Amino acid sequence: MVKSVLIVGGGPGGSAAAYWLARNGVDVHLVEKKRYPREKACGDGLTPRAIKQLLDMGFDFDGLDLHRIDGLRAYAGDLKIEMPWPEHSMYPNWGATMRRADLDGVVAGMAEQQGAFVEQGTTATPVTTNDAITAVRLNNDQGERTVHPDLVVIADGSNSRFGRGVGATRRKDYPFGLALRAYYESPNSDDRFIESQLDIRDAQGRAMPGYGWVFPLGDGEINVGAGLVSTFKGWKDVNTSRILEAYISSLPEHWKVVDATPHTKPIGGKLPMSLSVGPKVGRNWVLIGDASGAVNPFNGEGIDYAYETGRMAARWVAEAASGDERALAGYARELEDVYGDYHRVARVFVKVIGNPAVIRTLTTVGLRSKPLMEWTLKVMANLLDPDDAKMTEHIYKAIERVVNVGR
Repeated sequence: MVKSVLIVGGGPGGSAAAYWLARNGVDVHLVEKKRYPREKACGDGLTPRAIKQLLDMGFDFDGLDLHRIDGLRAYAGDLKIEMPWPEHSMYPNWGATMRRADLDGVVAGMAEQQGAFVEQGTTATPVTTNDAITAVRLNNDQGERTVHPDLVVIADGSNSRFGRGVGATRRKDYPFGLALRAYYESPNSDDRFIESQLDIRDAQGRAMPGYGWVFPLGDGEINVGAGLVSTFKGWKDVNTSRILEAYISSLPEHWKVVDATPHTKPIGGKLPMSLSVGPKVGRNWVLIGDASGAVNPFNGEGIDYAYETGRMAARWVAEAASGDERALAGYARELEDVYGDYHRVARVFVKVIGNPAVIRTLTTVGLRSKPLMEWTLKVMANLLDPDDAKMTEHIYKAIERVVNVGR
């Protein structure tokens, strides 16, 4: 008997899972607690990995408020490097920016076109017995009702109340991030490079434990944000608002941000990283996207991994929906096979660079080599080509050696 699937959360992961499941003929019901369009604490950036997933879903890039991005500009102290997105055997050589307030509703609509039932403004609460979800209570302005899905995909974001309700927890020894972003006016919002700063200083020139970004939106505004990783020394005593203020005050002249007052109130949140939330699979449920901690520790990127894990989970859930009760375990194995080595190196990297003294050493000594910086940025964006797989281990070791310069 073909089984029904409930997806909790209509962000990138949930909508991608709904799209691929519905496309494969599975009975899919997606619930999203808010209504589109809704704001998200996000950089609004789409890497080539994310673009590939959208292309594969038939996303129509024409006529939408989307700004094409050709590459990454990174600052490390006084060192600046611009790296066009690399040619790759799997991914396109371009990225984009698009406000999540616009993007998520479009992808959810694509899932609807494939046959998924999308229900907005609806919260979901699990009812569990022996690690299985036996029912889900749905609540909206029409009242409360109970549904009994056979399988559940949990995609309700970084706070994942539904995930906690089934017993999912975050590993305390894995990193998590804190981030804050706001929109500012800029005459150069049509810049084709996104930007990151690895060395933020306060007004007195003292290093602050964080990093910053600028994502041009092409519509007169830029998305400016600051992040902090829990491995950074003294992170508990640092307010992300102070990091963002320090970053804004020292933005490169290129952006011409004259008025430091944002157009919107800064919003932020906590990001579980490095697949730190688990278990990934229960008797009849799986975790995907931010709910599983699928955020890149190198750069805080989560949209592409939400799309990827949603698609990955959909394949295994579809098998389970067809009657293979053991299929869900394959999802957990594939996560480790695809992302395991990468996250191991990322955890080492963010643990060591949490010390501002290490950042200063890296930016003045370790990353002065442009070729090495280019390789580092390629790794941070997770854009090493599978054709270079034999080099991957050597590149990872090289990054670890660079990090050890500051130890």
